[in-house]
Amino acid sequence: MSSRQLTATPKMSQRKERRMFSTSDDSAMTKQVQTTHAPDGREIDVKPILQIVDEILLRFIARTVEGYEVKRDQDALEMTAALAEFDMLDSLAYIINKISCELSCKCSGGGDAHSSTMVLLGYMSSYAWHAKVVLTLAAFAVIFGEFWLVAQLSAENTLAKSVALLKQLPDIAENFMSLKPHFEALIRLVKAAMDVTTCIVEFKELPSDYISEDTPPMSVASTHIPIASYWVIRSIVACASQIASLIGTRNESISSTTEAWELSSLAHKVTSIHEHLKSQLVLCYQYIDDKRHIEAFHNLIRLFETVHIDNMKIVRALIYAKDDILPLLDGTTKSRVSLEVLRRKHVLLLISDLDLSQEEILVLDNLYKDARARGDTHYEMVWIPVVDKGIWNEVNKQKFEYLQSLMPWYSVCDPFIIEPSAVKYIKEVWNFSKTAILVALDPQGRLSSPNAVHMIWIWGNLAFPFTSEKEESLWKQEIWSLELLVDGIDPTVLEWMAEGKLVCLYGGEDLEWIEKFTATALSVANAGKFLLEMAYVGKSNAKERMQKMIKTFTTRKFSYFWPNVTSIWFFWTRLESMLYSKLQHGRTVENDEIMSEVMTVLSFDGSDRGWAIFCMGATDMARAKGDSFLKCLQDFEKWGPRIEEDGVVKAMNDYLNQNKPPHHCNRLILPGSTGGIPQKVVCAECGRQMEKYFMYRCCVE
Repeated sequence: MSSRQLTATPKMSQRKERRMFSTSDDSAMTKQVQTTHAPDGREIDVKPILQIVDEILLRFIARTVEGYEVKRDQDALEMTAALAEFDMLDSLAYIINKISCELSCKCSGGGDAHSSTMVLLGYMSSYAWHAKVVLTLAAFAVIFGEFWLVAQLSAENTLAKSVALLKQLPDIAENFMSLKPHFEALIRLVKAAMDVTTCIVEFKELPSDYISEDTPPMSVASTHIPIASYWVIRSIVACASQIASLIGTRNESISSTTEAWELSSLAHKVTSIHEHLKSQLVLCYQYIDDKRHIEAFHNLIRLFETVHIDNMKIVRALIYAKDDILPLLDGTTKSRVSLEVLRRKHVLLLISDLDLSQEEILVLDNLYKDARARGDTHYEMVWIPVVDKGIWNEVNKQKFEYLQSLMPWYSVCDPFIIEPSAVKYIKEVWNFSKTAILVALDPQGRLSSPNAVHMIWIWGNLAFPFTSEKEESLWKQEIWSLELLVDGIDPTVLEWMAEGKLVCLYGGEDLEWIEKFTATALSVANAGKFLLEMAYVGKSNAKERMQKMIKTFTTRKFSYFWPNVTSIWFFWTRLESMLYSKLQHGRTVENDEIMSEVMTVLSFDGSDRGWAIFCMGATDMARAKGDSFLKCLQDFEKWGPRIEEDGVVKAMNDYLNQNKPPHHCNRLILPGSTGGIPQKVVCAECGRQMEKYFMYRCCVE
């Protein structure tokens, strides 16, 4: 038995490899490759051919590599059946056979790999680059398929055994361990070549409506595709040489160290090419997605400018346009429903991120159920969560599901079924950033309000149908009053007013001032022989601290207080909403009393100490910062005698106006994420324009 080895010395192999990758620099080789390219414009559907090649080579890989399994589902089986009727193969059979012959003859004769590759490129000069690589792979699949069938069947099929003997092919079963490195190196190279081929085909199939050859991601890829095609074909030449080298080795020992190393080195280069092309392909897809999203965004703009018979086109464009799933969750029944439940209805779109507060949900829950109970104010509400995919994880998924479970209205079943174009529209047209907004749509899908949240916080369901005209008419009916301050929050305060009692609303979180102020106020009420009721309204944006204050008030019983942070939150949120609502209607502190008073109370909240408002009846009010009002109460003997003639509130106001402190520092803190920040704000005490500063806050309570 002879002992022929398929090997060369390591030094010879290294020199050969250096020649393979270094003697011709890729830019020079690209020019040489380009000279063979003269496409005639013929179009070939290469996907079916690639599917056949995939079938042939995947079966081999599954048989050769341990742990590798080919999953063939029903779609794959149907595809295989359809391939049998693929007509274009008739016209391509000749070129595939010609390439196969070239691969078999040149490779078995030990021809130069580069020369063989250039010859093949010459054969395929009239084809596009994607067709060249697919046809070459198909030709190799024929060679390899024939080899593998004969080698595999030779043990049990007489004809196959005879052909194997004539070719002196090695017995695969007997020589499996020595052949395995050959085949593993072959597999890596074939897979790398197929990956690059698939990439090149994908570039060809990119939609020209959205990306052209001169678009940067595509133009960069286009410059690399010729040389990538060259290395794919050259890889196939190397693979065919590997198969050809097995002919005549039936009775010989086989060593594969060098040839396997050469194939692995080539696989490394082709894999690098694939990684580069794949990165460019990702950029192309991103560019296409961006173009499609921009197109969809402009379509959405046009859609809102068009008259419709109902709201379904608008709703589908904003939430989900397909019919393959039920996109909404009914918050009452917890079942999935279609968008049909919104047809020809007034719709409120609650748009927020996952930081939607339970206080907001609770207040909306009361309003939503009240509208259902009344029946004359019928609208549907849908929660549209705007979530960044980059931060989506199990924690945020649970947060989403928890918020969803609190809502009796409809919600989108999955945040990511909402198209990026809809999110872009929500952010850029409706100015959503972080603070929740309520977009109102009428039954025809027309925009009633880009953000009805302010009028809803102020008037609740009385603001229906949530149009700017309705908001304006409601303001015309309002005056600055105790009722406007606490409406919808606590009927107890309004009952005090109706009973003719002096009502004091006060806030802040300075316990020393609160203790002195409440004790002094009660003492003054006893001395003046008038009925006084006091209600603590807390401080804005201090949920955790207000919970502690509620516990303190429960223990120390300074006065009446709201026993939950929701009422405190809603009091301050309504005041902010009054300010923003007035701003949206072009009001200023100079021409609008309500706006001026609202800004005064908000500036009180920005102070370090407390503040107070005393009210007698609906509109008779005195208000001041904490220290000023405490001093006023302590000096009761100076203004007390005026109560019988002027009334308690007027007597207080006269004293406060006559004893204004020489210095003051008022701060008005407004949430910047709500939008509509006024350009000019005047001081509630002196009327001078206030300076504007930017404040960045992180309050971990």
